[in-house]
Amino acid sequence: MEERVSIIGSGAIACGLAATASARGDVTLLARSDASAQRARATVEKVCSKVGEGVDAGRVSVATDLDALAGSTFVVEAIVEDLDHKTALLRRVAEHVDGDAIVASTTSSLPVRALAEASGRPARFAGLHVFNPVPKMRLVELAFPDEATEETRRRARELCVALGKEPVEVPDLPGFVVNRLLFPFLFSAVRLLEETGLEPQAIDTCMTLGAGHPMGPLALLDYVGLDVSKAIGESIGAEIPATIERLVAEGALGKKAGRGLYAYD
Repeated sequence: MEERVSIIGSGAIACGLAATASARGDVTLLARSDASAQRARATVEKVCSKVGEGVDAGRVSVATDLDALAGSTFVVEAIVEDLDHKTALLRRVAEHVDGDAIVASTTSSLPVRALAEASGRPARFAGLHVFNPVPKMRLVELAFPDEATEETRRRARELCVALGKEPVEVPDLPGFVVNRLLFPFLFSAVRLLEETGLEPQAIDTCMTLGAGHPMGPLALLDYVGLDVSKAIGESIGAEIPATIERLVAEGALGKKAGRGLYAYD
């Protein structure tokens, strides 16, 4: 089945997914307002220009009305990682899609079963955890509610492959596999920072040069966003370092805010 894909959201994950999906055909990107739609259009064009051959920003239609979902066969919700916001939106989405359409969420830590229940269509629901930057990261963690049909599971896997991704089915546990293992490690790097007074660059250099990591743990936390990292940590039951709590309270959320564990120009 050739899926007609729509993506709801205007952030990095939503725009990156829309740009990636443009390589296989037309895509609808649904933003919350005219202003966010303009920003999303600019982001998609920027991402496509960096990716280069294959993707086409001209295939991405940006809309602001849920009626634009009509005719979609695969709808991916990619808004802020907040259970109340996601469930409220998913309840509305159900009113605008056909019965055989699959609805998915890019949640990285929330229970897929709860999102599936909110959608009103658990048999046709999937957790589709893509990683940022979406065009470069090959893994997709797929998690399903118990009610998901084999057709839903198959179509979700096939869409991932069509997008050039490697799908791995994982249990519906907080943090799935990657975040469940990754964030305790990242937070331990912050605690080492607190205990030793080392510069963030020193710790990150040790892990990039000594352990072969493509990015140091402190830089990665800033890249993910300290607010998002805190939310993920809370969802998996990890202890949040005091430095993260303090920086989030100050609004120093990482790279997107110009300051976090590092300072950015």
